[in-house]
Amino acid sequence: MKRALWSVVAVVAAAGCASHNGAVPTPFPTVGAARAAPRPTGLLRPMDPYAVSSTALDLRGVPYVDGGTTPAGFDCSGFTRYVFEQHGVELPRLAADQYRTGEPIDPNDIEAGDLLFFSTIAPGASHVAMSIGGDEFVHAPSERGEVRVERLSSSYWSQRFLGARRVIDSTRVGAP
Repeated sequence: MKRALWSVVAVVAAAGCASHNGAVPTPFPTVGAARAAPRPTGLLRPMDPYAVSSTALDLRGVPYVDGGTTPAGFDCSGFTRYVFEQHGVELPRLAADQYRTGEPIDPNDIEAGDLLFFSTIAPGASHVAMSIGGDEFVHAPSERGEVRVERLSSSYWSQRFLGARRVIDSTRVGAP
């Protein structure tokens, strides 16, 4: 009787762990195995753009560090990637790659939380910043060495503006 009971328990337990949708679990990584790079979302994620802007503004004064990706020091794309990561959006590491993420938007439709791209040290998207609304953006420039707010309409930035991309969807915030 005990043996039959244990057999039933074993079958029920095994059935409870079985996949009913045909999914196959992925194996654990092994030492030395190549790890796939995280896939950027490329999709609009619902969130409050002002919460994202607030996170960015809280980092004003952090020093510029070439290749920096933490609050100890940022470069431009390390800064935007870090800010969005705090809100569950994964961006690629480089400005040129971030330029291919999300949806392009008309410069007249720029909102807080949109990524702004500039052609500075090389052709194409070589610098990225984040709009905080109006004519202002926050970024990690190398010129004066710290995260700060500037105006898109300034002669320097307006001449180098390349385009804007949206990676968050403020119209769906709070929607089911």
